Amino acid sequence: MNGKDDWRSRSPNRMPDPLWQATLLRVRGEFDEMPCIRVTLEQACALLGLQQPVSSWVLERLSQEGFLAKTPQGEYMRDSGGH
Repeated sequence: MNGKDDWRSRSPNRMPDPLWQATLLRVRGEFDEMPCIRVTLEQACALLGLQQPVSSWVLERLSQEGFLAKTPQGEYMRDSGGH
């Protein structure tokens, strides 16, 4: 696939890359400091001080990476797989 085929327009809601990376790192740190915590999206917004879309993007990204797991009840927690 060449560069033209995989181009997508940037979302107007997208955070600048340095801020996105810093936010991911900060959220990882929160879960590292409290490894037994389980939070819903709404609870994560309050805990992390982030707007709902940003919290959702961050939690989903960390879940895709295997750092977090999502329970059937919709809670996010550290993945016990040893990551």
